[in-house]
Amino acid sequence: MTTQTNNNVFYAQSGGVTAVINASACGVIETARKQQVLGKVLAGRNGIIGALREELIDTSLESDADIAALRHTPAGAFGSCRYKLKGLDQNRAEYERLIEVFKAHNIGYFFYNGGGDSQDTANKVAQFSQQMQFPITCIGIPKTVDNDLPITDTCPGFGSVAKYVAVSIREAGLDVASMSESSTKVFVMEVMGRHAGWIAGAAGLAAEQEGDAPHIIVFPEIAFDKAAFLAKVSDCVKKYGYCAIVVSEGAHYADGTFLADAGSRDAFGHVQLGGVAPTLAGMVKQELGYKYHWAVSDYLQRAARHIASRTDVEQAYAMGKAAVEFALAGKNAVMPTVVRESTNPYRWSVGEALLSDVANKEKLMPRDFITADGFGITAAAREYFAPLILGEDYPPYANGLPQYARLKKILVPQKLAPWKV
Repeated sequence: MTTQTNNNVFYAQSGGVTAVINASACGVIETARKQQVLGKVLAGRNGIIGALREELIDTSLESDADIAALRHTPAGAFGSCRYKLKGLDQNRAEYERLIEVFKAHNIGYFFYNGGGDSQDTANKVAQFSQQMQFPITCIGIPKTVDNDLPITDTCPGFGSVAKYVAVSIREAGLDVASMSESSTKVFVMEVMGRHAGWIAGAAGLAAEQEGDAPHIIVFPEIAFDKAAFLAKVSDCVKKYGYCAIVVSEGAHYADGTFLADAGSRDAFGHVQLGGVAPTLAGMVKQELGYKYHWAVSDYLQRAARHIASRTDVEQAYAMGKAAVEFALAGKNAVMPTVVRESTNPYRWSVGEALLSDVANKEKLMPRDFITADGFGITAAAREYFAPLILGEDYPPYANGLPQYARLKKILVPQKLAPWKV
């Protein structure tokens, strides 16, 4: 347990940001401000790197109104990073530096808002702080548009990106249908999802009637079969006059080779992906001769706060709030989760999972969520996805544009020697 003197909080955002990660930050800060036993919430500038460099943003200098505005602001208000701490045996110095910074700033609580790699980091810090005899209460806060964290029913960030891709393919499908007689017959939309096809699958919600877009979904869970794919495209064009396709960036062949392997790796060691949409479009053109268009949703899908799911926003805020409550209840090395109580009507509650059970694990789409031919979603998948995109939570608008938080982000004075990351 932390002592009363070490009552400041360190909060950081990690990995790819989302439309609602700041709602979790808002939940943390607003809840912490109501607790007399807690001191300041210090946010890492650019995630865990901010802790290593001792670049700590003093959120107590932000107004209540500006903190409240985080709830409807996309991206990472304090900056994020793709920086993975190595194992203790590989780089003990980094962990010692973290404890040194936490000691210098009376930090007794560490809230890390991210995906599987981030939960692994929080778990390691919890373990190492015990060894250093300066115990830090470490709570993970779930976040990932990929929806691939285990145990939690869904991940904050996913519901909003699911809503965005379903709306986008519905609207683009109508456009292609309008032009298909004499122009474009095939449209390919690429969405995120390295190993898990949750985002691609959610796009299937747009198809409510026979012939609706998307006609084909290409999942990373199903090995790509070129012949079967082209036959399906040809059949759709003959039947409906056009074919709208959603493909996950992680689509791969039976031997595991990604269709869009860019030949490099990111900071977490993941294969850098990009370009599966033009790859498929080119394949269609070469083999079938159809005119095509393609689009890569990329950052647009995860930054689209203007069309966020209200359910997602509420869950993101609840996870941040629960993190503070867990810490004050004496819990450590855990992560709040979303528990689905019922689907119709949709009800959910806050649960918890051990960080050790979440760290570095991926939850893939169940096979029974994917149709037998591998190119669509089943009724079971639709039942799972449908509640997650419900409700609108529009940001305030001025001059025709959404208005988002602009924080001062003032750093606390540094007390230690500089650290190079």
